[in-house]
Amino acid sequence: MVFFMNSLLKPQPLFDTLAQFEQSNDDINARIAKVTLTVAADAGLLYELAIDWLVEQKHNENNFKSHRSELTTFLIWCWHVEQLSVEQVDRRLLGRYLEFCQSPPQDWIGYRNVAQFKGKDERLPNVDWLPFLGKYENGTPRPYRLAPAAIKTKLALLSAFFSYLIEMDYTERNPAASLLRSGRFKGESRIKGLHEDDDALKSFTDLQWSYVLQFANQQSQQQPAAFGRSRFLIQLLYSCYLRVSEVAARPGFAPVMGQFRRDSKTGVWGFFVPVSKGGKSRTVAVSDQLLAALTQYRTQLGLSELPGPREMTPLFIRHKAAGRGRDQGVRNANLGVRQIRELVDEVISGAAELAMQDGFDQDAREMRELSAHSLRHTGISHDINLQRRPLSHVQADAGHDSIDTTSKYLHTSRVERHQSAKTKPLDHLQ
Repeated sequence: MVFFMNSLLKPQPLFDTLAQFEQSNDDINARIAKVTLTVAADAGLLYELAIDWLVEQKHNENNFKSHRSELTTFLIWCWHVEQLSVEQVDRRLLGRYLEFCQSPPQDWIGYRNVAQFKGKDERLPNVDWLPFLGKYENGTPRPYRLAPAAIKTKLALLSAFFSYLIEMDYTERNPAASLLRSGRFKGESRIKGLHEDDDALKSFTDLQWSYVLQFANQQSQQQPAAFGRSRFLIQLLYSCYLRVSEVAARPGFAPVMGQFRRDSKTGVWGFFVPVSKGGKSRTVAVSDQLLAALTQYRTQLGLSELPGPREMTPLFIRHKAAGRGRDQGVRNANLGVRQIRELVDEVISGAAELAMQDGFDQDAREMRELSAHSLRHTGISHDINLQRRPLSHVQADAGHDSIDTTSKYLHTSRVERHQSAKTKPLDHLQ
């Protein structure tokens, strides 16, 4: 697969229509793998996040099309024009992107709407597709330009996506929101900023988390073959603060048991994350209870209690053969991001039902709004606020670039700040 790395070569689409959207596409997978190896090590992770963001828009076809169009152009520019990771995009670079969109290469401008992909069984990029749409005037192409309103729409769409990336812990900044607030493109935006009282870091309360564990344990006891995997998945995401993408298969990455490693000098166990946000690697400390949970999970799978060095047994596999995609007909294929999310959602839904049965209606409703990523937030929050782990230790295990990001998990809502300030004295010696 040959990639365009400048305007002389032709751009190719990244996301299919709603009808074909969630089907695996070998052509796209090959291109994302190539970008991962040659341009941005986190391209596979970012692409999965983009897929998940677009899935959230699928209930409104117009929204889906708007976000798909903008993300396609933006990712093409990041990876193939500037050759950088989305995480590197700051306010200055985003301004450069907008300038690019205002004056794109002439051979990137089409003058009629065409489908991005063609084919029924095998979906391939449409060679007639181009990312920018121009207009004719009196039979000749008009000079391409973007109206100020179109630029603000681009920024609003990107701001929503960056807000999602912040929630998913991919990045810590939203350059699009910054430009909308105070840049030369300043204008009204429907995108809210993140403040201390906006529940951006959505996590389970202690009561809600107890129901998640209760449901996972109950189901695992009743149906160990079916739910043992789900229970360990929940325990792993919570205990090691892992992102779903760090335990799910994607182009160029397949998680294995050998990522649990014992330090030969200290005897301490850790979980190695080879590629994560920003293409970085890290080793997360593993607790004794998680190690016991791993032993139980592996015993259910008929494996030795603990993995050996460089063991290649898949971490989470399908119980049923895949019906479509590159793993069609394969039973023991690695689980992808969407399959991992579905398993977690199933546990959360069951836990919410238990809470509802016990009369905790509001808690149940709140739980149904949470997701697999909430397990990461909950684990970090509990370790900081309940276990009193040092922030620097949590920062290293969570893979945060800055201690400021980790500090956001401290319980510092407006009500708590006011309560802690209410009785403080002016004279501490009195």
